[in-house]
Amino acid sequence: MRSGEAIGPIFSALADPTRRAILAQLAGGEATVNELAEPLQMTLPNVSKHVKVLLDAGLILQRKEAQRRPCSLNPEGLRQVEAWSRRYIDEWEDTFQRLDALLAEVSVQQEGS
Repeated sequence: MRSGEAIGPIFSALADPTRRAILAQLAGGEATVNELAEPLQMTLPNVSKHVKVLLDAGLILQRKEAQRRPCSLNPEGLRQVEAWSRRYIDEWEDTFQRLDALLAEVSVQQEGS
């Protein structure tokens, strides 16, 4: 798993709505840059720049297939986001469980008074 500093490029890539739209499109399966550009109504060079950022961040993969270069989601990049987030989710869940226990204890004490 990446450290907090090393995961920065992933979050930087995810901060852009165009790149999130590309990821959403790739969730439906592989697509070339041409196919990704269609719904975005962007030029190919602009879409290529976004694809490069996603590739560099490890969020997508691109393979060579004759003249085509289809892109796909990289599950490992997305797992890194989930693992980073999970740490904070677990901490909040633990805090809420302790709060629930404290509130239950206070409620029992108030009923006994």
